[in-house]
Amino acid sequence: MARPRQFTEERAIEAAMLAFWDRGYEGTSTQDLCTATGLGRSSIYNTFKCKRDLFEKALRRYMVDKNGPIVELMEGGLPAREKIRTLFQWAVEGEPGRPSGCMVVNAMVELAPHDAEMAALLREDHRMRLTAVRTAIEEGQRAGEIDPAKDAEALAHYVIATVSGMRVAGRGGADRSALDAIAATALTAL
Repeated sequence: MARPRQFTEERAIEAAMLAFWDRGYEGTSTQDLCTATGLGRSSIYNTFKCKRDLFEKALRRYMVDKNGPIVELMEGGLPAREKIRTLFQWAVEGEPGRPSGCMVVNAMVELAPHDAEMAALLREDHRMRLTAVRTAIEEGQRAGEIDPAKDAEALAHYVIATVSGMRVAGRGGADRSALDAIAATALTAL
C-alpha cells in the first residue's frame, strides 16, 4: 500500500510544483491544487499537512530539478566561459511545456520577506548555485579564460542575478532577441 501512496505523493508534488511555479503561492488555490494533482481536497490535506507544506515540497523538488543540471554543467569539462554561456542559453530557451520564469525567484519575492524558514531554504539554494558557479569561474581564472584580477564571488553573484533577471524578463514577455542580447552583454563582464 505504501507504493501507490508514494507514487501519488511524487506525482502530486510534481503537479503542484507546476501550478505554484505558474501562479505563485498565493495565486494557487486549493481548488487549483486539486485540479492539477487530480486529488480531492481531503486527499491533499491527508497527504500533506497544509498548502505551505505542499509548496515547500514542490519548491524543494524544483530546486533539485534545476540545481542538478547546473552543478553538472559547472563541474563538467567545458571551458568556464562556455559553461556560463550555456547557463545563459538555458535561461533564454526556457523549457517547453513548463511555465516561464523561475519558482525560486517567485518564492524569494513572494515569501522570503515574511517567512524565515522559506528565506533560509532559499539562501541555502542560492549558496549551492553560487558555490558551483564561483568554482567554475575560479577554474576559468586559473586557465587564463577569465581575468584573475576580477572577484570570482562577485562574478558568480552577477551571473546568478543575470539568470534570475532573464527569467523575470522572459516571464514579462521579453522575446528571444532581447534575452540573447542580455546574455551576450553579461558575458562581456567575464
